[in-house]
Amino acid sequence: MVANSITLKSHLTQGWLRGLTFDSIYIWGTISLAIASGCIVVGEPRLFLPVFVLNGWFLGYHHVVSTYTRLAFDSDSFRQHRFLVLWLPIIVLGVVFALTALLGPWILTTTYLYWQWWHYTRQSYGVSRIYARKAGVGSDRVTTAMIYAVPVWGILYRSYQAPKEYLFAQVKVLPVPFWLVAIVGVFAIGVTAWWVSKQLVLIARGELAVAHSSYLLSHLIGFSVAYLLVDNINHGWLVLNIWHNSQYILTVWMFNNNRFKNEANANHKFLFHLSQRKNIVSYFIVCLAVSTIVYSLLASVLSWLSITITLAAALPLVPICYQAINFHHYVVDAVIWKVRRKTIRENLGVAG
Repeated sequence: MVANSITLKSHLTQGWLRGLTFDSIYIWGTISLAIASGCIVVGEPRLFLPVFVLNGWFLGYHHVVSTYTRLAFDSDSFRQHRFLVLWLPIIVLGVVFALTALLGPWILTTTYLYWQWWHYTRQSYGVSRIYARKAGVGSDRVTTAMIYAVPVWGILYRSYQAPKEYLFAQVKVLPVPFWLVAIVGVFAIGVTAWWVSKQLVLIARGELAVAHSSYLLSHLIGFSVAYLLVDNINHGWLVLNIWHNSQYILTVWMFNNNRFKNEANANHKFLFHLSQRKNIVSYFIVCLAVSTIVYSLLASVLSWLSITITLAAALPLVPICYQAINFHHYVVDAVIWKVRRKTIRENLGVAG
């Protein structure tokens, strides 16, 4: 009996990326913060704007700047990602500007609605695979189907709702009939029930990878609340955005901490210092300070341009620039976070 209990305990505690404390914050802390924020704005809609601003300042801008700790905070990374840092932003801004001029501002909001959904879904799938690799869990079709089914159901439901505005701007959605939402919903519920039954079997056998399964459960909660349980599209966006931002910030810190665990040289001395565990507070303060300065300067420049340039009267410069930043971030993430690369796996602590 004692031997069986020890075996069960060893199986039920495997698969943490860094340990129980960090992973508890990473999995349950982030989703709890997101849902608590959602409850606040659902309960009192007038608080949406201040929560929106606080999220942007402390998490949204910070999470974009976190990407640049991967791209440009040390000379080696800058040389490797020179195109992503210098030229891709210009290309993305040009495309966004042209599409807005040709089709109107709604194209920005609509593109953001669907691309953001895909970006968040893919990030969550990627995190689930990181946990799976850490726990030595293979990929299976039921888990993969569950991961995608609920987000697909969610975005189809939002499209069926056919909102006219999204985040204070006009939006046009794909026409989706209710029967399609219902069919996908039945499939999502079925595959989720199947996945849950498999987890129960693993628990009975003492073979459950708790960290991996816990993350998948938080994935289900996040997307279900944001897209299906919260009726207001903006309130639902806030839930998923806070979850995504806070999770991303912790992911980048973990990557940098692992990368510079035993290495320091003149090419990345500053980032090495910031990325040490003992300097985690300094790391977040620096990122927050950089994001505050950069976005404050951007706001000032855009305000000045809106007053002095006639073109600003015809084209919304603020949405164009901010969405260009978002879209650039989405493209960059798709390039730099490929877990199949050995160096990425090593710096995420899943080299096996």
